[in-house]
Amino acid sequence: MFKRRDSLSFWSKVREFFAPKSGWKRALEYYSYRMKRLPDSPTRIALGFAIGAYVSFTPFFGFHFVVAAMVAWMFRANVMASAIGTFVGNPITFPFIATLSLELGSRIFGPLIVEDLSEMGFWEMVGVFGTHIHELVIPYFVGGFVPGMISAVVSFYVVRPLVESYQRRRRAKLVARAKARIAAEASKGAQAAE
Repeated sequence: MFKRRDSLSFWSKVREFFAPKSGWKRALEYYSYRMKRLPDSPTRIALGFAIGAYVSFTPFFGFHFVVAAMVAWMFRANVMASAIGTFVGNPITFPFIATLSLELGSRIFGPLIVEDLSEMGFWEMVGVFGTHIHELVIPYFVGGFVPGMISAVVSFYVVRPLVESYQRRRRAKLVARAKARIAAEASKGAQAAE
């Protein structure tokens, strides 16, 4: 129903992920609207979004959707909201998230032995991650815990009232439409009886 008429090529999808043609503002509006309309309680939706936001601070790059969905399922939160929540980690925020998580992790575990990653090429960086996985992933995971929890708590307390008020307004509109329809049918019935 909501598919494109002309499907995008792989590289077009990649480009669209990093730089949406309609702009980031439009993409954020779409996901906000989509999340508010999820058929679930505001608490479960907010919890799902918070889980997705927290998972964005973990080093499971490429698996954030899967991890968030599994954790949301375990906590009986909304799985779709958890997928939307993982957009807290996006190409714009990942450099800040990674820097913050690694910095906090290195303060807890001591300085990282790995050289400056900013001066390396992509494949050199992948090689460093592969050979120094225990030196990077564990500090990243531990360092991302506190900012991830802060992000999750803030997300929960921001998203829940927004979804609740949206659902309340939507329910009131539906009731008003139903009453107007019943009144119109009643007046038609009264006119037909005359």
